[in-house]
Amino acid sequence: MAEKQTSTFDSVREWVVEHKLRTVGCLWLTGLASSIAYNWSQPNMKTSVKIIHARLHAQALTLAALAGAAVVEYYDHKSGDKAKRVAKFLDYDRHEQKK
Repeated sequence: MAEKQTSTFDSVREWVVEHKLRTVGCLWLTGLASSIAYNWSQPNMKTSVKIIHARLHAQALTLAALAGAAVVEYYDHKSGDKAKRVAKFLDYDRHEQKK
């Protein structure tokens, strides 16, 4: 009855691999909200400048998250784990190839 213990890092990694776009969206929203909160504490800026800075910070964070998702996808494809996940949805016996 020895069950495989997964660490928190492994479970987070698996979730990120399964939900790449959701992860990028959450990072964008978090970056935007935290940048707006930080910029609002700066008293010598106009509101429009604060919003522009927040958008730029969130955009940079989104690009970094997309690059990270691309790296995860690359290593996932290279290791063969992605092929195993896709294969469980395909039934090769049901579809015959035409000759």
